Amino acid sequence: MSELVAGVDFGTLSVRVSLVDSERGPIGAGTAEYPLHRKKEDPDFATQRHSDHMDALVLAMRKALATAGVKGEQVAAIALDTTGSSVVPVGKKLEPLDDYYLWCDHRAWREAAQITEVARARGVKAIDWCGGVYSSEWGFAKLLHWLRNNPGRRREFATALEHCDMVAATLAGIKAVEKIPRSVCAMGHKWMWNRLWGGFPENEFLRAVDPLLDGIAQKLPGRYETSDHIAGELSPEWAGKLGLRAGLPIPVGAFDAHWDTLGAGARLQDLVNVIGTSTCIVGISDSTELVPGVCGVVPGSVHPKYTGIEAGLSATGDIFEAIARRAGSSLGELSKKIANYRAGQTGLLRMTWDNGDRTVLVNPELGGVTLGWKLTHGPEDELFSAIEGTGFHTRVILERMEQHGVTIRRVINGGGIPQKNGKLNQIYADILNKPVLVPEGDVTSLGSAIFAFMAAGTFPSVEKAQDALCRKFTVFEPNAASAAVYAELFALYRKLYFSMGQRNAPATAIGDVLPELRRIAANVWGSQ
Repeated sequence: MSELVAGVDFGTLSVRVSLVDSERGPIGAGTAEYPLHRKKEDPDFATQRHSDHMDALVLAMRKALATAGVKGEQVAAIALDTTGSSVVPVGKKLEPLDDYYLWCDHRAWREAAQITEVARARGVKAIDWCGGVYSSEWGFAKLLHWLRNNPGRRREFATALEHCDMVAATLAGIKAVEKIPRSVCAMGHKWMWNRLWGGFPENEFLRAVDPLLDGIAQKLPGRYETSDHIAGELSPEWAGKLGLRAGLPIPVGAFDAHWDTLGAGARLQDLVNVIGTSTCIVGISDSTELVPGVCGVVPGSVHPKYTGIEAGLSATGDIFEAIARRAGSSLGELSKKIANYRAGQTGLLRMTWDNGDRTVLVNPELGGVTLGWKLTHGPEDELFSAIEGTGFHTRVILERMEQHGVTIRRVINGGGIPQKNGKLNQIYADILNKPVLVPEGDVTSLGSAIFAFMAAGTFPSVEKAQDALCRKFTVFEPNAASAAVYAELFALYRKLYFSMGQRNAPATAIGDVLPELRRIAANVWGSQ
């Protein structure tokens, strides 16, 4: 007999609830938006309200039940993923003391820089495991910014929670700080937490960053668990609001990209590019070796039994949209013009650092660079070279992982863009010189459903759930001729990436780059 679960995905602007049948797959969905609070005078400011999130969840759940034509009592479990690091300070009964610092809130850049400086000076190994640079998007930086800027509320502060943990605790009716479920995914990738060194870095380091962090680890108690553990059971209060039955199991949550990785069908030694406005790259490995420059190597963060590795590009779709916007065109129109473009034909080489470098340089000070401009180039040429540039950057990251013991068996392109852009998928296959697999259909919330089914006892493992639920793949095989061209271009890209992208890089001869770009383009045109 089939079972029904609810998989929930909290994105940046909306929440999606998918109702998934263990035999038929997704049978209905509902979405609801919530406001993102910005300030014109402060571009780093980005917040959301807990109440808005929960109101939207109720609305989306009701829509999903109506769309599927099922009753709430038929749902056997509910699982929730969120953006991150999205952080909220709370009081003793887990009441929010302020709005969430959303993942894209960068007000804590000074705090992040200070954490990085002190960690390097003291040789704190945790900093190496999160890329060597602490980010303003991550937990400790945001918490410290709040503590510094809210002196009058410090006495009320009991702890801080990631969004995925806050929503699980709320639904389960958990009010005691010491009983909070803490996601290994969230705390491992964004809060320097790791079982390898007994949890958080030593208090002496945190106190050296700022006395406000003295003893902060003791204020972050709870059950640190992977997502195959139960966070709690749905409370009668929230069961009534959502139209479900009380007592439903709620597994420990995680970040959206990490669960999307499993929803995309990734297994051990697979790597998923979740490509949207930016790219989150998530790998599943049986190696726990440090990979310098990536955003985290955390056992259990993606698949409970293996190590999750996170990296990414700070901007991808945002770059494509910006090129179209500057040209007074649409991305769809420009994309039509490059349908028949071939590898290297533009003579352009694009360093896609428009929003800095997330990995492996971890350098937010960089900006986009395009080399090889001619008077005849147009915006469609820049778009094509930008797609190539994001592919080259992805290859840099894959090579770094492979150099440090990570085996990459398959590359899966997930996220919204690969569903709509076959040209990008083929370019990536040619640049990486590996088959690129693309799920046939949307996989949003499918990772949440997998963990909901496991919580309900429907499937004994992630793999069994994937066998039943994950979509088939469209496979983009590398073209040998294009791969050969991209091998030449990548050698130029890699040289520029490491020489231009680091202040202390040794002197590098780059006088061959422009002539080589011209030669490669001429060869491509001459081979027609």
